[in-house]
Amino acid sequence: MKVIIIGCGRVGAGLAKNMSLQGVDVVVIDMNPKAFEALGPTFKGRTITGIGFDQKVLADAGIEKADALAAVTASDEANLVAARTAKTIFRVPRVAARVYEPRKAKIYRRLGIQTISPVTLGIERLTAMLTYSQLNVERVIGAGQVGLVDVDITQRLDNKSKKDLEIPGEIEVVALTRNGKTFLPNSATVFHQGDLLHIMITSSGKDKLSKITGS
Repeated sequence: MKVIIIGCGRVGAGLAKNMSLQGVDVVVIDMNPKAFEALGPTFKGRTITGIGFDQKVLADAGIEKADALAAVTASDEANLVAARTAKTIFRVPRVAARVYEPRKAKIYRRLGIQTISPVTLGIERLTAMLTYSQLNVERVIGAGQVGLVDVDITQRLDNKSKKDLEIPGEIEVVALTRNGKTFLPNSATVFHQGDLLHIMITSSGKDKLSKITGS
């Protein structure tokens, strides 16, 4: 797999190092050559100094054979141009961009570009911490009306099943992790201690789930 990362700040450098450790062929582009120092001596990928949305720079990075591209510079505009160039001109299969402004993130998505908004993620996480404080929240959806929570199966829930936990329209078990493997449980699946349930709940169902699980 070949991945191009535009921007070698904290996110770009961290992403590059993680993917390189996984054996991915990584190329990092940044205007500032000193930024590459953040990659450390163990980084095995390539680095290119230049403007991330310059087509010649992208060609030098091997974009025509790239499987994915991430634009994570400090500029929303630069990320948009780079992502659109990769998507529309070079037909890169998977393109993602970091966007600070949530409204811009919506525009990106309409253009078919996947986005990550630190502002939106921060708001969602803080909302989850404040409104679902007694539950292990993975994330919230919308303005906090729906949450995805993780629930450990303890002795209290041992040998229970979906029907013992679910409340239509408020609580729904969507997945189960057992011995490191995650799957979709059915009505006949029995939960055991050590299992981890992934549950979607509405804001009105969080107190009910807490009572059922003893959280």
